[in-house]
Amino acid sequence: MPRFSVIVPAYKVQAYLGECLTSVLEQSYADLEVIAVDDRSPDACGAIIDELAARDPRVRPLHLPENVGLGRARNAGLELASGEYLLFLDGDDTLTPGALQGIADRLAATADPDVLVFDYARTYWTGRTARNQLAGLLTEDGPAPFRLDDRPALLSLLMVVWNKAYRRDFVERRGFTFPPGYYEDTPWTFPALLSADTVATLDRVCVHYRQRRQGSILGSTSVKHFDVFDQYDRVFAYLDAHPELSHWRRVLFERMVDHLATVFVRRGRLPRGSHAAFLRRARAHYRHHRVPGARTRPRHLLVRLGAHRAYRLLSLASRCARGAVRRGRAARRALAAAALRLHYRVQLRLPLRADRAVFTRDAGGAYGCNPAALEAAFRAVAPQIRTAWIARPEHCATLPAATRALRPGSAAYWTALARSTYLVHNADLDERMVKRPGQIVLQTGQGTPLKRVGLDLRDRPAVSRGTDFERMLRAADTWDYVVSANRHSTLVWERAFPAGYTTLEYGLPRDDILLTATSADVALLRRSLGVPDGAVAILYAPTYRDYCHGQRRALDLERFLDRLGPRFVLLARAHPSYGEPLIRTHGERLIDVSDHPSAEELCLAADVLITDYSALMFDYAHLDRPIVVYADDQEVYEATRGTCLDLRETPPGAIARDEDELIDIFETGHWCGSRSAHLRSRFRERFCPHDDGRAAERIVRRVLHGPNAWQPALVPLADRRPAPSDLAGRTDAPFPAVPRAGGPVPLVERL
Repeated sequence: MPRFSVIVPAYKVQAYLGECLTSVLEQSYADLEVIAVDDRSPDACGAIIDELAARDPRVRPLHLPENVGLGRARNAGLELASGEYLLFLDGDDTLTPGALQGIADRLAATADPDVLVFDYARTYWTGRTARNQLAGLLTEDGPAPFRLDDRPALLSLLMVVWNKAYRRDFVERRGFTFPPGYYEDTPWTFPALLSADTVATLDRVCVHYRQRRQGSILGSTSVKHFDVFDQYDRVFAYLDAHPELSHWRRVLFERMVDHLATVFVRRGRLPRGSHAAFLRRARAHYRHHRVPGARTRPRHLLVRLGAHRAYRLLSLASRCARGAVRRGRAARRALAAAALRLHYRVQLRLPLRADRAVFTRDAGGAYGCNPAALEAAFRAVAPQIRTAWIARPEHCATLPAATRALRPGSAAYWTALARSTYLVHNADLDERMVKRPGQIVLQTGQGTPLKRVGLDLRDRPAVSRGTDFERMLRAADTWDYVVSANRHSTLVWERAFPAGYTTLEYGLPRDDILLTATSADVALLRRSLGVPDGAVAILYAPTYRDYCHGQRRALDLERFLDRLGPRFVLLARAHPSYGEPLIRTHGERLIDVSDHPSAEELCLAADVLITDYSALMFDYAHLDRPIVVYADDQEVYEATRGTCLDLRETPPGAIARDEDELIDIFETGHWCGSRSAHLRSRFRERFCPHDDGRAAERIVRRVLHGPNAWQPALVPLADRRPAPSDLAGRTDAPFPAVPRAGGPVPLVERL
């Protein structure tokens, strides 16, 4: 008996069905069966199902002799299901990677409840993804499992069948089936939640709910939307048959009225000329199922009165009122903006303050990266200079106590931009800013460039589409200094951003910590991240892909860890541009660190780095620890974004071109062998000439006191002592053997 039966009805979804079924079959949790129901689809759905069934015995095809609709197609699949739990997936939706493993883990942790409710995200045809706005209701805090009476707010979620897992014996015992017609989920999901003795939640996006441009049922115009009345009749008939659930009648009545109003007001659902008839039936349903004490909202009056023309008049009046409010707000915003512009013009006429310096990262981001290291150096080397940091409100808590916070767009913000002598940033300053004579702008960049940047992107239309190169060069014209880590960086910056600045080739300030941290610092960081004592920590940090919508899952992290063995731990860091983690569930060996504010601290905690085209490899090289490049899409990446450096000529370590090759590099010990150490040594000689832990100090002294300022002597590369790995001082093997698929192979080479 499989753990899961995933029932997938298919009708006119040939463009999406293959992706849907593949998203299930490629789950890391494989104890499942897929019951794919061809609802007599006139397109290629049946053939797609048969092709996948021929390749994977877990697919059980079912071809119906006639089209019966979504609900009855699911019923046909139910009759074949043999799994402990039932999941339903529409043929145009997909499971997210690792979803079934997350569901299985949560079911086990909550003693196999009758129903498990999990989250979803809408994926739009434009490429945009938006998580369910009520995701907070799925919190896993508190006792679990529970009854719905303990958390009635769950009824506010979208009442669909595919965001839940149902214990099959519970479904069979209760005799749940789907009715015919539209909105067939309603008479299933409400009774299932109300009747369940045990319910649990999973705070994880498990389904991508596709929002098709055309062709979805809810986007169609049809009299079948009148089926919603019959479906709610079935819901209340279930309550009548189960008096112990009568206390839910008021809640369901309010949900029904909201649903009827939604169907009416959504454009394109009801055919022209049918609105009055819909309202008449809605009014009859309101009166028939009305419960004393039910709340009355404005939308409820529409259903209660059934007044079509009155509703149109009220809607027009409401739109006019909302328009007036919006115009009032816009006027106030325009007035405030005008006042700020006047304030800025006044400040521009006042003298510069030689004792003020302003810093920012990513135009208002959290305290960190090169600007943060320079801000700390300003306070240490030149304490007479008062520093401020431009930060959006959510990032103000990351600032040191001695650093003033500036909210973008505030009066204090414009005052600081107008009168501070030193302006330090790593991206762009406000394009409305006017650089004054005497102001010094320091551009720190975001690391050693490996990806193409600036003017080097002009022949890459897939990446540079919409880029204003003229504006980019105007911004570069405001720079007085640009920080560079090495000669390669200097040449790329001067070619990609040609302007009259001075390049400060002193190393990267953010990397100072990699040379000054102690073994105690490393141990503390590892404990804070949850790395078990004695484990080998792998930092996996792929870069952004311009050619992909959303994150590209290039590596099966669970399989990779399983092959490496129990002593390895993986720290997964998504690129900050995605704004979401690489993984949804944490464990002792798979830890998502995407939200960690400091990439440098993650480098200190890791014993080995796996990356692709990320500048992080240049920072990590300062630690003289193993680096493995995982470049499985090199040709595509070169054709779209492109690189300004061929890693094959000077690699930082072993290079893998697919997942099996990456696993082999670890199984054979090549990742930490003498060959990798030799490659890393050459890489460090080329790209790490200046970083000895005092780059920030040298830059601050140069900017404040000129080219003849005293500078601390540079420590030669051979004499530097970067922060040691947590395993460096252990008496046992610092890097354990990795068992190969055919048997154990001990490592004979060490760093």
